[in-house]
Order: sequence, then C-alpha cells, then structure tokens
Amino acid sequence: MAYNVKNLYEELLSQIKDDGLYKEEWTITSPQFSKINVLDHNQQEKHIINMCANNYLGLSNNQEIIKAAQIALQDNGFGMSSVRFICGTQDIHLELEKKLSEFLEKEDSILFASAFDANTALFEAVLTEEDELFSDQLVHASLIDGMRLCKAKKQIYQHSDMNDLEVKLSQSNARIKMIVTDGVFSMDGDMAKLDELAVLAEKYNALLTVDDCHATGFIGENGKGTHEYFGVKDKVDIITTTFGKALGGAMGGSISGPKEIIQLLRQKARPYLFSNALMPAIVAGTIRALDLVQEANEDREHLIAMSSWWKNELVAAGFDIKEGSTPIVPIMLYDSKLAQSFSKKLFEYGVYAVGFFFPVVPKDQARIRTQISSSHTKEQLQEALEIFKKVKTELAV
Repeated sequence: MAYNVKNLYEELLSQIKDDGLYKEEWTITSPQFSKINVLDHNQQEKHIINMCANNYLGLSNNQEIIKAAQIALQDNGFGMSSVRFICGTQDIHLELEKKLSEFLEKEDSILFASAFDANTALFEAVLTEEDELFSDQLVHASLIDGMRLCKAKKQIYQHSDMNDLEVKLSQSNARIKMIVTDGVFSMDGDMAKLDELAVLAEKYNALLTVDDCHATGFIGENGKGTHEYFGVKDKVDIITTTFGKALGGAMGGSISGPKEIIQLLRQKARPYLFSNALMPAIVAGTIRALDLVQEANEDREHLIAMSSWWKNELVAAGFDIKEGSTPIVPIMLYDSKLAQSFSKKLFEYGVYAVGFFFPVVPKDQARIRTQISSSHTKEQLQEALEIFKKVKTELAV
C-alpha cells in the first residue's frame, strides 16, 4: 500500500475514535443465549446477561434446530459450491421456499444468502425508470442500498407520516408505485402503520413492500409478522425477511410475494444469480425453526410480558426510552461517547448491551438498544435493571 494512502486511512480512523464513533467488537465464547460468556479486554471470561441479541424466541441454541442442521450436514453436505440456477438447488431449498410461502401466506418465495442481499436484489430486478418508490424515512440500510441500485424515481416520506406519503402518492404518474417500509423499525422499536399504509396502497394502486426481519416469528397472533398483527395479510404484496433473528439466528433471507415477481427475481436478481446457494445445514435448521415458531404461543406470550415489564420498569427508573410495542427497547442517551461509556460500565457489572451511534443511528441520537428474548427470565431482567440503574447514577445520566 502506498505510504501516503496508509497515512490517510490512519488519520481517518483516528478521527472516528476522536469523535466517539469507533465501534469495538467483543468476543463471545459460548452459544448465543440469555446469558453468554464474553472475553473482557484482559481476555478474562465473564458470564453475563445478554441484552442485545435478535434472539427473540430463544431459538439460536435450540437443540432441535441443531439436530436438524447436523442431519443435513451429513445428508446434504457442507455447501453447494454453486449458484442456484447452475447446480445449487437441492430439494430442501425448495421445501423451505414452499414452507415460507405457506407460513407468510404468499404465493411464492425465493431464498438469499442474507436479508441484506434480498433487499438489495428486489428493486433493481422489478422496477425501471418508469416507476417510483415511496420509502419511510427510517427504513433499514439494506433497503436504502437496494433502492439506490435501481433506476426508479425515489420519494422519502416522513417517518410514519401518512399525510406526507399521501401527498407524494397523489402527485405521482409512475407506471408502478411501490411503498417501502420496515414492519418493525429496528433502531426505534416501533411498528409501521401497516393498516393505514394498506389503505393508501389500495387508493393509489401501489405495491406495498415490507421488510419484516424484526417481526417474522414473534409478531402477530401466530408469529407471521406485522401483516398478521395489523390484519392486512392480503394487502401486503411483498415481504422480505431473515432467518438470522427469531428463526434460529444463523443467516439467510428471503422474499415472498406474487409468483410473477418471484419468478422475475430468479431471472434477474443479481445477488441470487451470482451468490452461492444457502448452506444446506442452515436451510434444514430454518425449516425446523419454522415448525417450532408455529408451536411457540407460550414463548410469544412470555416475550410480550417480559418486554412490557422491562419498558415499564425503565420508565419508572427515569430512563428516556422510545415508544413502541415490540421487544426492542432503545434507551436514549443522545451523546455517542456517553453511550460507549454506559455500555462499558454495563459490561463491567454484568450486562452485555452495545451502544448505538452514528452512522448506525442519526447524529445526536445515540442510545443503548436493549432487546428482550423469550429466554430471559424475570430474575435476569431484574438483575439487569439494577445494573442499569447503578450505571445511570454513576454517570449522572
């Protein structure tokens, strides 16, 4: 590397650190669960409460999922060494796509290596310069990147502001209009107003696309997602989601929707055409996870109860939290350096919860994002609450 270029990057990294925006990674030495083993900066192992995983149903270390993956590893091999249309499609890939379609109540589904890939694949493959996108201001980064890749015109409406969206829709003469939103906004923990979005989509003849990564498996009566929660399963046209959160926490993603759109994605979606097929063990594990999700009513009830308790207790303790009705509970600190200091103090006392700051969230909106799992016990959350209160006092928040 040219010396002057190396210096340039060193200066850039130093500036990120000076601004309090440098992200550190902790090393976990155990499976993902409600309590995990983590190495501190002295390489000493600590057994602490995990408050920041997307393990909403506690399935990341589920033995039935592990067994299904192990069997697939023996029967189907380690990997496909190919993309799907060449020689990368096994019967279990088709089985998972069928099961997803049935679960989400859509005509067809297509698998991707990640939900990020799914979101970057969608728009370029199905929209042209004759079309127009209308996206919520706070959609996930992968949706933003995906929309940037396509030639359709782009409109951003204020977060969950139906009036702003309707004005923009009413002014459009596009061939295809597509509304794009997260089902659950992962940084704030609130849900899109899908019932109202569905009304506008119908009124202006627009497609409604929902990224339900932080909802599939545990939101809605049967865990189908936000379209079930709001009673608009037949009104949401396209659902993108992940297998890396409530569905076992490995990796992989999908798009479900009208069969014509899914077929078009098989022909044109670049992350699908040029990426290896999803590992068979992950496919088999996800198939089993979907079965378990459909039997997880008690786990979902416990998750709702623990999430509600956690929010109420944080408010009672004087924390500033974002409003929402999901297991994602952001504690607002606003200052990035304070968020990092708070997170390190939590770790010191026995809670693993990471600070979020720019560019993950907007500037001056730093926070500790806590996430509840159905595997959390009331005793664990009570212990975590006391630690949060202790750090709050010590740092004079």
